[in-house]
Amino acid sequence: MYYERCVGKHERRTLNNSYVSLYPFKNSPIYMSFASLGLSPAILKALEKQFYNAPYPIQEQAIPPILKGNDILGIAQTGSGKTASFVLPILQLLEKMPLGRNRHISALVLVPTRELALQVGEVFKAFSDALPNRIKTLSVFGGVSINPQMIQMQGVEILIATPGRLLDLVDSKAVYLSDVEILVLDEADKMLNLGFKEEMTSIFKLLPKKRQNLLFSATLGKDIDSITEFLLHDPVKIEIVAEEINIDLIQQVAYEVEEERKGPLLRYLIKEQQMKQVLVFTSSVHRADAVVEKLKANNINAAAIHSKKSQGARTDALKQFKAEKVQVLVATDLISRGIDIPFLPFVINYELPRSPKDFIHRVGRTGRAEASGVAISLISKEEEHHFSVIQKKMRKKVELIATEEFDLKGF
Repeated sequence: MYYERCVGKHERRTLNNSYVSLYPFKNSPIYMSFASLGLSPAILKALEKQFYNAPYPIQEQAIPPILKGNDILGIAQTGSGKTASFVLPILQLLEKMPLGRNRHISALVLVPTRELALQVGEVFKAFSDALPNRIKTLSVFGGVSINPQMIQMQGVEILIATPGRLLDLVDSKAVYLSDVEILVLDEADKMLNLGFKEEMTSIFKLLPKKRQNLLFSATLGKDIDSITEFLLHDPVKIEIVAEEINIDLIQQVAYEVEEERKGPLLRYLIKEQQMKQVLVFTSSVHRADAVVEKLKANNINAAAIHSKKSQGARTDALKQFKAEKVQVLVATDLISRGIDIPFLPFVINYELPRSPKDFIHRVGRTGRAEASGVAISLISKEEEHHFSVIQKKMRKKVELIATEEFDLKGF
């Protein structure tokens, strides 16, 4: 489904000086309102405060049956709007329910990663805080101390959790699952790929048999099919076709550069092109930290985001970058999967990824929502053959610009 885009307070200028908006246009002939989906006045007011004007396809199709109590099988990629598709109806359903016993949660959302737990928790909190009667939510995950999470479980009605940490909390009697009314499996395929099947099976055994189940996955497969058969009762199936990355909207540039001149060239390009917001990809944690250190030494505000950083540091770096308070975010491929920034103007490949698919994913961080963007690759002699393979796979020729004559002194 296609939505026209409006201009005004929430618009943003693209590189070709056109304007695009984060939100659909109300007067479009195909416009569907959130009010038509059966959401309550309180939820609609919360949507208005969050500047949500019109639902995305996954929200249109999922919200009404969830409100009716149906089980859901939703096939949708990250970035499709699926989080709000279950957050909104769950909040509305729980508003009507009496407050449960302490530490006996009413809704459980299982997720594969800490990043996703935090993202989903932020959406729940944003809408819950706007409601007359706030519903307490909490995100829990491993890699941090369990004691604060145990204390914070007081009065929680909606828990977003990674499977391992949830079982730790259950073993510590910090939370009970016997009163769960709604279970959500978000990105179920990733949970199975990351080896959470045994933990998930243990969790299912602790849940009441009578409950509403909502399963979301980017793909279907044998494991997903088996869980669907076991978990879901007469589900409403929703499948949203993933939007393909439009490589043609992305202006690609490549620079041939000696390995030792990559750092100075990166800093030269950032300053010479006056880049205000740029995502830089490296192939290792060590390289990411080294690039950030050099950028900071040259008065360029930068931060790294990778698996060796603490959760707090990663969250803060991404928040600051999205708010354009950090000019350059340097990321590894593993962490980049959780980075979704609309209208990002620049992406730079400091080093090439191993696979052409990852390259397309990287450059696809820009040129989104029909906005233009620029993807720059710094290519050493050793990377030229691999870059040729990447170009063949994406069926796009990228001009390789020589940089021997670039004066990089002082950068």
